Amino acid sequence: MTAPTAPARVMVEVSGTESLWLLEGAAQGLLIHSRRDQAVVRPAVHVLEFGRLVVRAPVQGGLVAGRPTLTYQVQDVRMPAATGWSVTVTGPAEAVADPDEAAHYRRTLSGWAYGPHDAVLRIQPQTVTGYRLGKTAAR
Repeated sequence: MTAPTAPARVMVEVSGTESLWLLEGAAQGLLIHSRRDQAVVRPAVHVLEFGRLVVRAPVQGGLVAGRPTLTYQVQDVRMPAATGWSVTVTGPAEAVADPDEAAHYRRTLSGWAYGPHDAVLRIQPQTVTGYRLGKTAAR
């Protein structure tokens, strides 16, 4: 008699549309950027509006000088069930420059820091990847 095997974990890629739908339903994620050739990861909150991702994160506003490419990652993984999803968005970013618009996002998106390390950024998604996580039936 053989012992039953545990269900295998699977990761299935989803469409860009479904990925954006998952992203829209979440409230927080991780902003990832490079500083001195090292990856820096910061907690952030976001809203998806008009096809653009607006992110409020505890980073210096000068981070986006020259429209760098930033990455934003959101996930909802449930353990021990090993189910959920993960979405990653990458694209050029800019600081929200209009003071009234920035004030609006500061009122509606709760931040972690205030002052020079409190940036409101807009990312134009160029690459959107998403995965659903789950299990297959045991054999």
